[in-house]
Amino acid sequence: MTITCNVAEAKAQLSRLLDAALAGEEVVLARAGTPLVRLVPVQRVPARELGFLPMSMPDERFDPIDGDDLAAWS
Repeated sequence: MTITCNVAEAKAQLSRLLDAALAGEEVVLARAGTPLVRLVPVQRVPARELGFLPMSMPDERFDPIDGDDLAAWS
């Protein structure tokens, strides 16, 4: 089932439209009856794997290091 809604109407019904999109319905926002965008759920990003080893690496490992730590490596 497809729900098509004009922008002005969508402002008043955003919560209902988000719930419909999360439930798998196709939600299309239109301006003056012309379709503009489709609401879809965000896909979760899987955890990163380091090389060929089947182990996960915390995302904090990829944060930039601070100046003191950088000086220690120089």
